[in-house]
Amino acid sequence: MHSTSLIWQQIHSVFLDMDGTLLDLYFDNHFWREHLPAAYAQQHQLPLLEAKEHLHQQFTATQGTLSWYCVDYWTQQLNVDIMALKQEIAYLIALHPYVVEFLEELRRCGKRVVLVTNAHRKSLELKMQQIPLTAYFDHIISSHEIGLPKESAEFWQQLQQVERFHPATTLLIDDNLAVLRAAQSYGIVHLLAIFQPDSRAERKDVAEFNAIHQFAEIMPCCQ
Repeated sequence: MHSTSLIWQQIHSVFLDMDGTLLDLYFDNHFWREHLPAAYAQQHQLPLLEAKEHLHQQFTATQGTLSWYCVDYWTQQLNVDIMALKQEIAYLIALHPYVVEFLEELRRCGKRVVLVTNAHRKSLELKMQQIPLTAYFDHIISSHEIGLPKESAEFWQQLQQVERFHPATTLLIDDNLAVLRAAQSYGIVHLLAIFQPDSRAERKDVAEFNAIHQFAEIMPCCQ
C-alpha cells in the first residue's frame, strides 16, 4: 500500500519487531545466505553452491516455525556453532535511520513500548550488546518464551499472559507480513509494515498493509 500517518492519541501500546524493523535485516540475510553457507561448506568439504542448496532446503522446511528462529536448533541440526559465527560478523549489526529518536519520543509521550521478537534470546543478547536499546523498552519478549512464533494467531492470544494489552489501542510495526496478518486476525488495529527491511535489498511489496520507509515519517506528537 503506502506510507501512513498515525493518530497517536488512539495508541497506548507500541509493539516493535527487531530484525528488519528496528535493525537492518542485512546482517541476518548476509549471515544465513552467505556467511553460514561458506562456513558449512568449509567444515563439510562441500562446494559452496551445494552447501547453499542443502541449507536452503532445510531453511524452507522450517520457515515460519519456532525452529527457524532457534539458535540451538540450528547449532544441533548443522553441527555448527551458530553464535560463534554470528559473533564473527557482529560489526554488521546496524540500526535503521531515526530508530533512537523514535524510541525517545515514544518514551517522552508516555507510550508503553514493547519489543516483540521471534529472535532467540542468544541472538537478542548479541544484538543488544552491539546496539544498546534495552533501556528504551518497558518489556522485551522473545517468542521462544511464549512457545509459538509470531506468525501464529495463537501467539497473540498467549502474549496476553505476559503482556496485557488492548488490541484496539495497540500499534504493531513489523516487516513480516505473515506476522502482521496473524496480529490482525487477533484484532490488533494499528499495523505498519516496513518498505525496506534490508537496506541493501530492493523495496518490499507490503501487500495490503500501510508501511514506512523510515521512522521519521511517524514521529509521535504529544503535548
